[in-house]
Amino acid sequence: MRTLHVGLRVSDLERSLAFYTAVGYAIVGAVEGTAFGRLTMLRLPGDDFVTIELVYDPARGKVDLGTGINHLVIQAESLDATLADLAAKGIAAEPPELPAGADGPRTSWITDPDGYRSNWSSGRPVMPTASPGRTSPEPAHPAHLLARGREGAAVTPVTPGGTCG
Repeated sequence: MRTLHVGLRVSDLERSLAFYTAVGYAIVGAVEGTAFGRLTMLRLPGDDFVTIELVYDPARGKVDLGTGINHLVIQAESLDATLADLAAKGIAAEPPELPAGADGPRTSWITDPDGYRSNWSSGRPVMPTASPGRTSPEPAHPAHLLARGREGAAVTPVTPGGTCG
């Protein structure tokens, strides 16, 4: 089992397509007239399948982020090259940080036109995973480690059977 994509409702499809294609996503296809509106499927060059679906229905008005999606995490081969490319395309990124210390990966944040935030990371994998034969995950993404230190929250381990506990 695996997650295939996340659907993000957008207020202005053309503005969002300009942003996501500038970031590096390719348009895979679109479906008109669904119950949700127009669906436009996107993927990064290294992805084997669609990872973001832009959902556009002008009748629903401006996007209200509310308290739903917090952020997306994207791993880049070179954070410096990615940030330079984004800057050349007019996309502002926050200054790179080392949230897990000098030995951890560098990260930076960008925000899309509707306010969805994405954390760009270079370095080791971005989510905890259990190695074969282990029931506890490898070290978590540094942003999660930082959050744990700040808020006292623990990262919930995932067992090989897919359950949390």
